[in-house]
Amino acid sequence: MARKPQFSEASASLEGLFPETLSVAEEPAPGHLGHRARMRTRLLTAGPDALLDHEMLEMLLFQALPRRDTKPIARALLARFGSFANTIAAEARELQAVDGMGEAGAAALKTVHGAALRLMRAEVRDQPVLNNWDRLIGYLNAALARESIEQFRVLFLDAKNRLIADEAQAKGTVNHTPVYPREVVKRCLELQATALILVHNHPSGDPTPSRADLEMTQEVKAAAKVLGIVVHDHLIMGNGRHLSFRREGLL
Repeated sequence: MARKPQFSEASASLEGLFPETLSVAEEPAPGHLGHRARMRTRLLTAGPDALLDHEMLEMLLFQALPRRDTKPIARALLARFGSFANTIAAEARELQAVDGMGEAGAAALKTVHGAALRLMRAEVRDQPVLNNWDRLIGYLNAALARESIEQFRVLFLDAKNRLIADEAQAKGTVNHTPVYPREVVKRCLELQATALILVHNHPSGDPTPSRADLEMTQEVKAAAKVLGIVVHDHLIMGNGRHLSFRREGLL
C-alpha cells in the first residue's frame, strides 16, 4: 500500500505551487475583516474625510497586503514619517524599511502619490500659469518639498503662458544640482516654448537662495534672452515654504 503523504509534505507541495499561499496564522482574524468592511462602508458613504490618516493608510495597504493586519503597519508608517502626506511622498526604499511593508506595500503608496501629482498637474496644465499661481505652488510643494536631494525642474510655457511641459533637468546632492543653461534653452527650442519658470528644492527646508542659485539664474536668463525666451521666475521650494526670485527682486 502506498504511503500516505504527511501533512508537512503536502503543505510543502502546495507552497511550491502557490508561494503566495499563507498559513492560517497569517490570515487576518475575522475582527480585521469586519474592521475593513466598516471602513470601506464609511469611505463610500461619508467620503474620504471620514477616515483618519492611519485608516486611509490601512485602506491603501490592505489592497496590496490582503492577508495582513495593516493597522500596526499604518501606525508604524505615521510614527516614522509624521503624516499621511510625508508617508506617501517618502522614497520606496524608506517605505520598504518599515516592518511588514515590502515591495507590494511600497508600490501601493507610491501609486497613490503618483496619482495625486498627476491630478494636481492636470489642474495646472493648459491654463495660464501666471493666473493660477496658488495651484501651481500647491503642485510644486507636493512634487518637490519633501524630496531628500536637490532637483532642478523647468516649467516650459507657450505664448499664452500655458504649461507645455514640466521636466526634471537634473538631480544632485542634498545641497547642489548641476544646471547647464545651454541644455535648458535647447529644450525650450525643441518644445517651442516662449517662456519658462525655473524651479528647484532645498531639502533643508530653507528656501533662501545660495550664491550659486543666483549666478545660475542669471546665466539661464542671459542665454534665454538671446533667443527671445522669457524667464518669468525662479522658485525655490522648501518644506512648506517657497521663495520667488521675481517677488524678491532677484530676477
